[in-house]
This record gives sequence, C-alpha cells and structure tokens, in this order.
Amino acid sequence: MDVWHPVGRTQPKRLIAHRDSGAKGLGPIVSSAHLAAGASPGLSEVEFGLILANHAFERWMVRCMAAAGVPDLSPVEVLVLHSVRHRDRPKKLADICLVLGIEDTHVVSYAIKKLTLAGLVTSKLAGKEKVVTATKAGAGACQRYHEVRERLLVKPVKSTGLPDPTLSELGALLRALSGHYDQAARSATSL
Repeated sequence: MDVWHPVGRTQPKRLIAHRDSGAKGLGPIVSSAHLAAGASPGLSEVEFGLILANHAFERWMVRCMAAAGVPDLSPVEVLVLHSVRHRDRPKKLADICLVLGIEDTHVVSYAIKKLTLAGLVTSKLAGKEKVVTATKAGAGACQRYHEVRERLLVKPVKSTGLPDPTLSELGALLRALSGHYDQAARSATSL
C-alpha cells in the first residue's frame, strides 16, 4: 500500500510515495486491474482512492449535517448550502454550479428549491438574475456543521500529525487532476 509523507525539512511541500514492505508482490491497490495494467498504474490507485474518498465524504456531509440538526439533505444540497453561505454574499445559480463543478444546472436548481422550502436559503431578483442567500437558519446550520466537523473530523485528522501545508498541497493536486479529467471528458465527447 502506498504511504505518503513529507520529505525533509527544507522542502516541506514535496511529497513522495513508497511501498509498504507488507504489500510486496501484491501490485497496486485498485478497483479495476484491467485499467491498472496500462501505462499508469499509479493513476488507477489515485482513482480508487478518489472513489472511496468521494463516497466517504458524501456520507460524512449528510451525517454531519444531520448531527447539526438538519437531517434529510443530500450531499449536493449540503454542498450548495455551504456554497451559498460562503462569505455571506448572494450567489448566482451559474456561479454555484461553476464553483462546485456541477454541469447540470437543474441539479443545483432543485437543491436550491429544497433548501428554500426548508427555510435555509432565500432567493430574490438582482437585476435580471436570481441570487440566493443563506437565511439565519441556514447560517446557523452551517455554524453547527462547523462545530461538529471541528470536533469529529478536524481534531482526529490533526492528531495524525499530518501538517496543514501537506493537506493544502494535496488539495492543490486534486484540483489540478480535476482539470485533467475535465479536459479528458471534453476530448472523449468529441470522439
């Protein structure tokens, strides 16, 4: 199994991978060996990690929001609520979709409708565009989510000793990879 760790004190942001000695001969940890048999088995390992992380993250968001007192929201609805609450400025539908990387505007539109019915967001016209803002109840839900997250997720992750700069670098790498996947999706569409 690959284990990531920071290298040296002079280059704290550089990461390397090494094989765990207990995994000799097992090959990469993937969900689809036929894909890992190509030119980049490491990318297949990243993809399997993304699959597991995505599902775990979605379960976490739903359960954290339920623990914060707002049950029955989908992962997209939780993301939209946090995006709308971001910096306490009104958001346009197109901007929410862009920031969250959601291509189908109807998915976000439906989430906004459900959040509005729950009293967590409100919308109004600003010129010719509809903008969405978190209500007091929505901001309160986000604050309670933050408190649950600090206690149940942030504290245990910090106790692993993984430094924030390493987490930031990991986030940057994931955002860069998302660009490659988006470009590959555009290319695949034109085949």
